[in-house]
Amino acid sequence: MSNNSSTPNPSGDDNERDHQSDTRADTGLRQGLTNYGDQGFSLFLRKAFIKGSGYTDAALERPVIGIADTGSAFNPCHGNMPQLVEAVKRGILLAGGLPMPFPTISIHESFAAPTSMVLRNLMSIDTEEMIRAQPMDAVVLIGGCDKTVPAQLMGAASAGVPAIQLVTGAMLTGSHRGERVGACTDCRRYWGKFRAGEIDAHETAQVNDQLVASVGTCSVMGTASTMACLTEAMGMSLPGAATPPAVTADRIRIAELTGTRAVAMARERLTIDQVLTPAAFENAMRVLLAIGGSTNGIVHLAAIAGRMGLDIDMQALDRMGRETPVLLDLKPSGQHYMEDFHKAGGMATLLRELRPLLRLDALTVTGRTLGEELDAAGAGFAQDVVRPIADPIYPQGGIAVLGGNLAPGGAIIKQSAADAALMEHEGRAVVFENAQDLVARIDSDDLDVNADDVLVLKNIGPKGAPGMPEAGYIPIPRKLARAGVKDMVRISDGRMSGTAFGTVVLHVTPEAAVGGPLALVRTGDRIRLSVSRRELSLLVADDELERRRAADPVREPSAPRGYLKLFLQTVTQADRGVDFDFLRAPQTRGKTPGAPR
Repeated sequence: MSNNSSTPNPSGDDNERDHQSDTRADTGLRQGLTNYGDQGFSLFLRKAFIKGSGYTDAALERPVIGIADTGSAFNPCHGNMPQLVEAVKRGILLAGGLPMPFPTISIHESFAAPTSMVLRNLMSIDTEEMIRAQPMDAVVLIGGCDKTVPAQLMGAASAGVPAIQLVTGAMLTGSHRGERVGACTDCRRYWGKFRAGEIDAHETAQVNDQLVASVGTCSVMGTASTMACLTEAMGMSLPGAATPPAVTADRIRIAELTGTRAVAMARERLTIDQVLTPAAFENAMRVLLAIGGSTNGIVHLAAIAGRMGLDIDMQALDRMGRETPVLLDLKPSGQHYMEDFHKAGGMATLLRELRPLLRLDALTVTGRTLGEELDAAGAGFAQDVVRPIADPIYPQGGIAVLGGNLAPGGAIIKQSAADAALMEHEGRAVVFENAQDLVARIDSDDLDVNADDVLVLKNIGPKGAPGMPEAGYIPIPRKLARAGVKDMVRISDGRMSGTAFGTVVLHVTPEAAVGGPLALVRTGDRIRLSVSRRELSLLVADDELERRRAADPVREPSAPRGYLKLFLQTVTQADRGVDFDFLRAPQTRGKTPGAPR
């Protein structure tokens, strides 16, 4: 073909074959072309602009691997993002791919108002649409802080391309007056001491300098660590990827290997629906129970499953909990920290103990099954962080699912982090109508409350707050804290941090703001909690409840405009993941399994 041909060659060279493949193929830069009414011109223009960055034709012919970069000055949990992105890029280049980092929303728990949960779905939309809009054969998702990993998995599940998760990793622990400390279980413990008058403001400031010793996510089994472990259990990250601390060489090596594997996944067309199967979710549920994981993990699993056309079977989760003990001796259910878990062999050590209860046929991002990966991990070694299944930290799973007339759609309790003496309890309700009411009265010396009472906080659910904040960890009233009270039964339609502890009933469904029974509770009512019977009951006659409902009808929250209006109009309840109803896939794959084994 002569150089003065009237037919433009989008690749910029003289090879007619390349031009023909450019207009036919659906990989690399050729996919998802911007619509200018002329596909040849669309590719020609795309290549012209990307060559402005100095790329050659040879580079542009490689598999394109997107890298979702969630670095932000407002997100210290992602403070190692630049190093991780560079390592992933290196792995992609070594495997013959073309790395293309791109930014998305980044959410940090402590910096997102009114709560990070409001923004999780927005981040998932951002992630999904950027994957769809930009040409990539596979995507590496880099996240860490609590809502970022579920948001990325939700978005990738909807986008459907080959995807692999890389977590940023946990922070290192610090030291305060000879005591090892780490965020954020110890944050809550020391703040509780301050509220009780056990330490002064000076010591509070001192420990504040030591609780977060490096960048990275919480050093205990909070939501971030829980999601890291569940992601590996589901097969969405490389074996060994969950536990390396953020600032270690192990974390950087995992990042490089993740980039390398992403190129292979692109070539194999190993799409996310082949990994996120019912078996994968069952394995995640088992691990959630065995690690004493964050109660938030249930909400996030439900949201991710909903994007795959699945529902999490809460009763199956509870049945699994009765036969799946807590094995991981990690705060808040135990004593160790995430760096100790990593030194003890990480997830491979835990999964070996759980092996008889796992779906070993589940496919992972490696292209091999979970069982094959466990075989490849080899034998374990002596350590004291993961207990043998015959000598658990707690005899049942960390989470129990409750029912009863106060929670007809279900509620949960993290029993492994609760006071055993309060697991069977009946008490008088002390009710706070919303978060503002709680703040106004909880520290008042005039508050009518006793240690045997049941604290009830309404209107902090998905719509009520809005965004289901982690306010379910209701503080012990100050006058009781000063008297030495460390725990009480607390009930709400909200969430609590995975780093928290105590006898706290969460995710009461339906929430008060949409007319759930919780809205009808009044101070002085009797409430019965029986974890053994999985019961949460309001001991008030049905006719009295109906009279209350008629006298004070619920008006659901609304907003005049913007994202909050969309949120309030479309968000689902906790049992469906607090996702937007229009983002869930049709339920074509049923419920997650979980029959007793």
